[in-house]
Amino acid sequence: MNHNLLCTIAKFSIWEAIRDKFLLFIFGGVAGLFFAALFIGELAITEGAMTQAALLASALRLFSVFTIGLFVITSMIREFNDKGFELILSHPVPRSSYYFGKFIGFSGISLIVVLMIAACLCLFAPVNMVLLWSFSLFCELLIIIALSLLCLFSFSSITISFSVVIGFYILSRSIEAILLISNSPALALGSISHKFMSGLLDVIAYVIPDLYMFTQTEWLIYEVDVFGDVGFVLGQTIIYIVFISSIALFDLYRKEL
Repeated sequence: MNHNLLCTIAKFSIWEAIRDKFLLFIFGGVAGLFFAALFIGELAITEGAMTQAALLASALRLFSVFTIGLFVITSMIREFNDKGFELILSHPVPRSSYYFGKFIGFSGISLIVVLMIAACLCLFAPVNMVLLWSFSLFCELLIIIALSLLCLFSFSSITISFSVVIGFYILSRSIEAILLISNSPALALGSISHKFMSGLLDVIAYVIPDLYMFTQTEWLIYEVDVFGDVGFVLGQTIIYIVFISSIALFDLYRKEL
């Protein structure tokens, strides 16, 4: 694999984020949420700093996931429409180099976004907890980037791709709560429909990543030992990036120019 080519494609993706003022937009969004958290914290009767940290962390996590996913999809769609994809692959460029170059470039953008968020959260929470939380957020964004690229290669539509990414993210974050509800004794546990849905949910929970274990707000608020959770996050990130990237490369190689 040509490392110079990977760096060139990655640099172009980062330059596109700068040229389109995407990073400036992220900075404005982080600043806006920061001041909103300050205002809400002033309204809290007790534990104002903890309330600010919890609200700001949750808002910034959702903001970063949605914006990164949408940026990846729209950036790739524009490159397809401008024939940049065909122009690059008209040269002797392996499609795997193109994919990983894009993935590295978008990952670099995500790292910049995470650093902005970490700098903001350091004002509300211990630095060591913020660093671990930010590392988990970066891992979460890497999965979102890989999934966004996969959806784009598969559907070639902004609406469908973004809807699938957001639906996947919401389901992965809430699957634990859904499973708890499905096993509630208040439900008709012996019915055929419940057994079918329960089995289907178990299969879905087995396939999708446990994003509810990622980037937990309580890490910033309470003094808890999170190193085991961080190891779990890293392991799941590696597994799902390899899995999703393999499917994305399969779709990319079968795509006709």
